[in-house]
Amino acid sequence: MVTAPSSNVETPSGKDVAYENFPVGSWLLPAHLRPHVAIFYAFARASDDIADNPTLTPDEKIKRLDGFEAALLGKGDQDTEFGKAARMRASLAETGVPPQHCLDLLTAFKQDATKIRYDDWDDLVGYCVLSAASVGRYMVDLHGGSRDGYGPSDALCIALQIINHLQDAQDDYRQLNRVYLPQDWITESGVDVASLDETKSAPGMRRVFDLTLDHVELLMPDARRLPLGLASKRLAMESAVIVRIAEALIDRLRRRDLLACRVELSKFEYLWYCMRGAMAVFFGAYRQ
Repeated sequence: MVTAPSSNVETPSGKDVAYENFPVGSWLLPAHLRPHVAIFYAFARASDDIADNPTLTPDEKIKRLDGFEAALLGKGDQDTEFGKAARMRASLAETGVPPQHCLDLLTAFKQDATKIRYDDWDDLVGYCVLSAASVGRYMVDLHGGSRDGYGPSDALCIALQIINHLQDAQDDYRQLNRVYLPQDWITESGVDVASLDETKSAPGMRRVFDLTLDHVELLMPDARRLPLGLASKRLAMESAVIVRIAEALIDRLRRRDLLACRVELSKFEYLWYCMRGAMAVFFGAYRQ
């Protein structure tokens, strides 16, 4: 049985749905499923905050995440200390969604506790399959599946995760000494990760960012297929919104210096892409 830490196991970062690149449990989704999406997000956010807490040792992070896993699987008596995992377990039982997606998330966050560099693109994508594709797979299963399986969802979620890594590249390096960029590209470009601490991108680091964006764009043709294959029209609308947001962020990241400021969309732009994506599906005008 996992022993709970003596203090509160959660370490809230203050991040919430407003921090995310994509709508979380928005009005586009079926009303009866939004509470389950909120439970899943709370579970993921609490687990991620533990993994990202700079004051905890790797062993302490893994210990707390093991507690989340035990509560998720109904092992031991950790429901009080690990309430969000217990609520997640109840939600999964009610909806019939398998726990594997949540377990994959926890595996990714445990990896974050000890792994701070990624050898190459495949190494980075392997992490994103656990940390991001699992979120999309949960949403697909919760909303009745897709005739195209998980492939398009995986592509979109991996693209979003790496976009977020680029947005946060400097903060991740400064606060956690984590670099979610392929190390072989950094070496080949003649730069060091320490250049992420600069206020302007060196030419070599700009090349790394652009190579990463090139590979993200290769994921987008599959990602654009997602709305057309989903069983739920409401999830299709939300997915079309997310595709539009991803496309806009890729373009913005191409044109802005990632180290000069955090590159993101304005509230007006965000709302514009939300309306554009949702209406395209609603009126049957969505195209890959």
